[in-house]
Amino acid sequence: MKRILYTSLLVLGLSACTKDLEQVNPNTIVETNFWKTEADFMSGLAATYKVFHDVNNGYFGVRGIETINGRGDDFFIRNDVKDLYQLSTFTNNATTGTPGSIFTGFYTGIFRSNQIIEKAAAATALSDEAKKQYVAEAQFLRGLNYFFAVINFGSVPIITKVPVQRSEYFVAQSPEADVWAQVVSDLQAAAAGLPTVYPTSSVGRATKGAALGMLGKAYVYQKNWTEAEKIFKQLAQLSGAPQAPFTYDLVANFEDNFQKGSDNNVESLFEIQNQNVGGSQPWAGENANEALGVTTAQEFAPTEVAGWFEVSPTDKLFNEFKKEKTPANDFDARMYATLVWDYPGAMYYNKPFKDFKLVFGYSSLIRKYQNWHDNNEGIYISEINEKVLRYADILLLYAETLTMQGRTNEAYPLVNRIRTRGKLAPLAAGFSASQMINEIRHQRMLEFFREGQRFYDLKRWGILEQEIKNSDKVGKEFFTAKHAYFPIPQGELNTNPNITQNAPW
Repeated sequence: MKRILYTSLLVLGLSACTKDLEQVNPNTIVETNFWKTEADFMSGLAATYKVFHDVNNGYFGVRGIETINGRGDDFFIRNDVKDLYQLSTFTNNATTGTPGSIFTGFYTGIFRSNQIIEKAAAATALSDEAKKQYVAEAQFLRGLNYFFAVINFGSVPIITKVPVQRSEYFVAQSPEADVWAQVVSDLQAAAAGLPTVYPTSSVGRATKGAALGMLGKAYVYQKNWTEAEKIFKQLAQLSGAPQAPFTYDLVANFEDNFQKGSDNNVESLFEIQNQNVGGSQPWAGENANEALGVTTAQEFAPTEVAGWFEVSPTDKLFNEFKKEKTPANDFDARMYATLVWDYPGAMYYNKPFKDFKLVFGYSSLIRKYQNWHDNNEGIYISEINEKVLRYADILLLYAETLTMQGRTNEAYPLVNRIRTRGKLAPLAAGFSASQMINEIRHQRMLEFFREGQRFYDLKRWGILEQEIKNSDKVGKEFFTAKHAYFPIPQGELNTNPNITQNAPW
């Protein structure tokens, strides 16, 4: 069930008047008359959540989705938008705009989280329980922003207090290990203070399961297998069934994760809430005209159905899906939910596949996250939630964690849960650790296409360069080791005298 969460367009960069003769208009919001009531804190949280789907700076807004997927070996972005094409073809530099925008988005979310944490502690109108929960929720959001910042930029500034003096805005970056330590600290605190479930009116807010899941993932990225296993044990049994008190499970139909009618389902640990509410302009930014849906599906759709055909899956992904068929000699069920291609009876937006032109020379088009059961992309404001963390991710990360500790046999039931939903046969017995890791890598490529995971998986596995080069991706010849991270944006270098460019940029 979809719930409206991001109803506030409040910008929380509030400041108080400091001169005795200045009067505060009681009909406007300033810091001296805000942060008083529960409604104030709910507005503050709403404004913090919504940064993630902001059209300009949001990590899960249209430009963010293009940025985090576009560099993978499974994804191509055409040359319509210069910055995005530079990212997809590894010709970007510190002046390329889109990474700079998401960098701004991270620190907007961090600033707003810091405000909530500080103001909640001093709010006399809040109960101790309410304070605890608001602080934990803000710590989750801050930890999530730092998680995405560190996997994209590596060494970045750590800011955990609202700046008071001008000089406090200019913070040098910390080593990557210290940023990971901040992620872990925030997510641990969030897990300790967040509820397991909310009333239906608050569906979409961060829960204990979301915090634990992201914490386990953070440990995996740091190759801290022992701590990762401790976390995953709290979420899933070795059989792949949920671990009480959590009730997460795989939905029977893979495609239900990517349709607006089945958002916030049993597989979801955390997702970004998108809805066609608010203003009428999805490109408006943070003001009253802003729509709370996104244009991503419209940008990815072909021109035949009112789309802008900005992207395409590569044939490397298409061929990866074809490597193994089901016992009934059909394709993996996830392939039909992820892609459309020339097979008998193939339909796309209620048209035969043959009515569409493959303008980039690849073999398929994207179904996943598209409103492809409709006739077209309509008014260009998609309501499909972006899934930040799914139970399928927990199962495969758990399997990887066990395999990396030499316990391959324990990984079997976890991986087989994923395979079974795809209608694939269970794995044969006797896999070595390297065979199981290869299977997990294969499954993650199929399972998480278009979910902003592929590039970062390849990087943490240490095989990014070889897989980019071993692909049919346009621009692969320009990839070098430095492209594993974005450079610190030039705008930040120009305004912050204490920050320097990350090596080797």
